[in-house]
Amino acid sequence: MAAVARDTGIRRKNGFRRHGATALRLVAVAALYYAAAWIGLLQELVRDQVTPLWPPTGIALACLLTLGPMAWPGIALGAVAVNAPIGPSPLAVLAIVVGNTLAPICSYLLLRRVGFRPALDRLRDALVLVFLGALAGMLISATVGTAALIVSGALAAGDFWTAWSVWWTGDAMGVLVITPLLLVLHRLLHRARLPRGVSPYRLLEAAALLLGTAAVTLVATRTEVSLLFLVFPFLIWAALRFQLAGAAPCSLIVSVLAIAATAEGTGPFSHHSLPARMVILQAFNGSTALTALLLSAIITERNATRRQIEHVCAQLAEAVFRLTPDEPRPPEGDRKSTDRR
Repeated sequence: MAAVARDTGIRRKNGFRRHGATALRLVAVAALYYAAAWIGLLQELVRDQVTPLWPPTGIALACLLTLGPMAWPGIALGAVAVNAPIGPSPLAVLAIVVGNTLAPICSYLLLRRVGFRPALDRLRDALVLVFLGALAGMLISATVGTAALIVSGALAAGDFWTAWSVWWTGDAMGVLVITPLLLVLHRLLHRARLPRGVSPYRLLEAAALLLGTAAVTLVATRTEVSLLFLVFPFLIWAALRFQLAGAAPCSLIVSVLAIAATAEGTGPFSHHSLPARMVILQAFNGSTALTALLLSAIITERNATRRQIEHVCAQLAEAVFRLTPDEPRPPEGDRKSTDRR
């Protein structure tokens, strides 16, 4: 009896720990969602509530991909905390919360259905993140949220498509810009250390890349002459040299600075109406995000293929040497040089 009671107590204690860890994860998800939402609202363009970059959608999808579907209560809690103070009515807030929760869940289910890998080491993973995770899944939040604002009287019916386009592209950009960055950070945190063999020169190159991207973007978005194309060499540099670990932060820097210039009406975004500014901004942000994401996935997949070929060649060389025992085996250094050739 004493042993049974002890086992029962241990199971209860383990159960409490699991429930406590789950509750802490949900609170952390809600806190991240809330903090990212208020950062996004600093650049609102429609009714103090609709912004061209909505980071919470990227955070929500990244949490679902890393923590699993049980992260949805934290997403809903964060959405309630954000929208309750600024929503036009309780019913509108409820509809917006439902839309903001269902959109990343739908994206997550679509990505899981097609075998998406969070490592983003294949071109197909980048493509499905763009078309299913960002463009398709975020139709739900944009449609439900904009309709709720129209029905509650917070927006005129004639403003539906303007608000909807800003909402949809903002949510989609949140996925394209924030989700890859968080997936990279999650992978690095699991390693708990920098990869082996990283030279100081490579770290210096990474710092120069980030600073150069920020400087060039500031110039391009603060000059009346259209110089936005100048950021693309830096995105290509990031993808070629650092893959997603370099392309994701550079894409975020470019998008944030471009949105700030749009909100202020400076640079190439000046002298345009709000719809025209939104078209220019989101076309630019979408192009930069796609360039960074797709090119980094292509380079990562190519490098993985090269390593597989090298491994197969090494195995084949070893098999040949085993089948010809009379022939002297070359030294290890010679085999490596032969493999390199």
